[in-house]
Amino acid sequence: MRVLLINPPYVTLTSRFGVGHQMPLGLLMVGGALKGDGHEVRLLDAECRHLSQAEIGREVQSFAPDAVLTGHAGSTPAHPVCMTMLREIKAMFPDVTTVYGGVFPTYHAPQIFAEQSAVDIIVRGEGEATARDLLAALRDGRDLCEVAGISFRRNGEAFHNPDRAKLVNLDEFRTGWELIENWDAYGCFGLGRAAIVQFSRGCPHRCTYCGQHGFWVSWRHRDPVKLADEIEWLHREHGVKFITLADENPTTLQPIWKAFLEEIAARKLDVHFFATIRATDIVRDAELLPLYKRAGLLYVLMGIESTDARVLKAVHKGSTPRYDLKACHLLREHGIFSIMGHIVGLGDESWAGFRATRRHLQEYDGDYLNAMYVTPHSWTQFAKDVKDRRVVQSDQRKWDYRHQVLEERFLQPWQLFFGVKWLEFCFHLHPRKLRNLLRERDAFRRRQQWWTLWHTSHVWLGEIADFVFATKFAAQSETQKVTAHESKAGLASKTNAL
Repeated sequence: MRVLLINPPYVTLTSRFGVGHQMPLGLLMVGGALKGDGHEVRLLDAECRHLSQAEIGREVQSFAPDAVLTGHAGSTPAHPVCMTMLREIKAMFPDVTTVYGGVFPTYHAPQIFAEQSAVDIIVRGEGEATARDLLAALRDGRDLCEVAGISFRRNGEAFHNPDRAKLVNLDEFRTGWELIENWDAYGCFGLGRAAIVQFSRGCPHRCTYCGQHGFWVSWRHRDPVKLADEIEWLHREHGVKFITLADENPTTLQPIWKAFLEEIAARKLDVHFFATIRATDIVRDAELLPLYKRAGLLYVLMGIESTDARVLKAVHKGSTPRYDLKACHLLREHGIFSIMGHIVGLGDESWAGFRATRRHLQEYDGDYLNAMYVTPHSWTQFAKDVKDRRVVQSDQRKWDYRHQVLEERFLQPWQLFFGVKWLEFCFHLHPRKLRNLLRERDAFRRRQQWWTLWHTSHVWLGEIADFVFATKFAAQSETQKVTAHESKAGLASKTNAL
């Protein structure tokens, strides 16, 4: 079959002015599985190419696919864009089978079928094995009721097949790297060509605001040697110099994580890495941090959701401010840049709280601050815990962690936004940071610091413009409680399954 994978034209300030456009790894993984079965597969990255709906239509017409598969890493805020795109495609090419995957459709399949006639099939959960089985069934004319892990529509009626068992061997399917048409289109942190790979899936922790453990079911990992082989191949064959690990918790098992780092370090590749790692694991791995450095780990994102120990305990973070502070200092000592992920709205925000947060974050002395807004995922315990809080943002496109969603008791939306921008400004332009920037002697580190400051400033200013000119909040009479709002707007996620 002729299969067109489309990364929808959902463009964010971060991808346009921040770290850069990233490869649609989920679609590439599905594409690799389908190509292995002999399907003719093409990837259309409408996000990276900034394509209009009309341009997407022309690309579909040119390729003439039997099936169009789509999904996005920003699953919930990208959902309206995906639906607009599929409606246009279905109107122009009614015989094309449309397949939709990702976190949002996984949890909202009945709602989507009730509201969107342009979606024929939904892939729930992990995509590789399900997509492979689905396309084989479509090609061979088999009954779709035989395909586990999908929801589909037949004669106006929706069917929801049983879930598919989780993928045990993550090395069973290969990533379809040959689908990339322009490697120069993907970069990260100004370091040249970049790629995303996945070492593990899932997370053993149970933070109340996160749904990763429910979506991926259990923590699994790839063979460290095979992944190192793939990264070396990407570097040698395609000139990739930066790798993002698309893992929720790659450090879960220290011996496995250490084996991967040793494999990469032994190959002495001119490649740098970004990874998301818990502060507690950084402290645990204090003696391994020189190995982190030798392996090329350059940026570490740590979820320092709050500087208040009571809030961390309430959301079951499994960490404390003491660990967070220690982790930041350890990374600094070993020349690894730390990015602190801070979530606004887990507790009751106030001016006094912002001032206390600013003081604590300066004590942590991390390199960068990534301030986000809490978003009540419908499949998380947090959504149940805040069922009586009101939703002030009804535009689903803004359920992206960069916009306020939940009402605050003490601050109006404009006040909360001002507090977040003030916190970011004070953190990144603190006199100590500016002095360190001017005194940095290492040419590579100095270039990275100036690059990130420049691009962070662009995103910061862009978010202010977006708030002033393109963000509206519901009036008090229009706000709805979380439980009443879930069925309409859905809830956000960072993960991509298809």
